[in-house]
Amino acid sequence: MDKPKVLILIGSESDLPKVEECIGFLKEMGVSFLIDISSAHRQPEKTIDHAKNAREKGFEVIIAFAGMAAHLPGVIASHTTLPVIGVPLSGGVLNGVDALLSIVQMPKGIPVATVGIDASRNAAILACKILSIKYREIREKLEKMKLDMKNQNSGYEKLKKYMLE
Repeated sequence: MDKPKVLILIGSESDLPKVEECIGFLKEMGVSFLIDISSAHRQPEKTIDHAKNAREKGFEVIIAFAGMAAHLPGVIASHTTLPVIGVPLSGGVLNGVDALLSIVQMPKGIPVATVGIDASRNAAILACKILSIKYREIREKLEKMKLDMKNQNSGYEKLKKYMLE
């Protein structure tokens, strides 16, 4: 069986620290990925090439990180039929709100799934949820993760002292 693949694109090397949680989660899930720097403004041909050829290269989901005007996820989405997850990055005068609005407000026909500002891990989780449609082993790992979260955060023992008998 082929290993699922995620293409991660960032607009600048300075974005790398904000991608670490995404990469860590994908590794934890056993999902292979490729990360590349591809600016929608400084390298438009490279960016479009990534989008147009991602499926042929075996990628199944694309995660694109972008700050400020945040064009990268939209440019990618406009040139592929693969699911694209946009991660707005904090920074600039509006601290990421501009990026969030740019990514989430795509025109009709060019959707980009959008997570919260700097929500790198959530982008990886969403990518894995998409892949879990096809890959049982990813689905099982996600189910275990959800169960672990439920058990870890139930807080029931702490609430017992407040409950009526």
